Amino acid sequence: MRRFVTTLLVLATVALAVSPALAQKKKAPAKKTTAKAAPPPPKTATPEIKCPSLIGMGVKTVRSFCDVPAGRDPQQGIIVNLPPHSSGTLTFDLHARHLYSEDEMKRGKVYARYRAVIGVLTMGSELLARGAVESEFRSEADLFDRIGGGNGPGGLKAVAPAGREQVTVEVPAAVEQVSLLGETLDAITPAGHETAVMPGRPVAIVSNVLFEYQPPAPAKTTKKK
Repeated sequence: MRRFVTTLLVLATVALAVSPALAQKKKAPAKKTTAKAAPPPPKTATPEIKCPSLIGMGVKTVRSFCDVPAGRDPQQGIIVNLPPHSSGTLTFDLHARHLYSEDEMKRGKVYARYRAVIGVLTMGSELLARGAVESEFRSEADLFDRIGGGNGPGGLKAVAPAGREQVTVEVPAAVEQVSLLGETLDAITPAGHETAVMPGRPVAIVSNVLFEYQPPAPAKTTKKK
């Protein structure tokens, strides 16, 4: 009997010793995690543009075409106002600037070649990117579009966009405006070979300006206690 009682006491002592250890091995309840708010979806917008020399509307593409002036002062270029963004990509089409002449077409003196380079700058004159276009003209079929509102045949203007190169520019979050300015122009036309570019002289044409961007995350609001 004594041996039986002693055995019970030993088993009880072991059970008491093991119970805390088993309790410690139990997993702590998982902490509740709050899901982070999804970022706003990206947007594409046609930004507001200040064009110093608007050429007009294309009769085929129904686009607005704007001259890119040569220069170094961002205030004198094509100013593009951008919506608030945490990141963004500016795209536009760059065209050579051709002067179409029916008289030259009749005389057979029509060949022209253009190579223009422009810069995309911040309003503090920091260069973000460059764009270039090279195009040749032999016939009206080489023109990207014709522009209405002129005194030529069919009410068309002589100046016309030739060729097309898409330019892509990554824009930092802190940049709210950019300026497009012409840098160089190498042009061979029936009038001769032109390489010098004076400030203000149009060197190329821009159209189809778009801005794809990620809107800033909404500001965090603190709950009142």
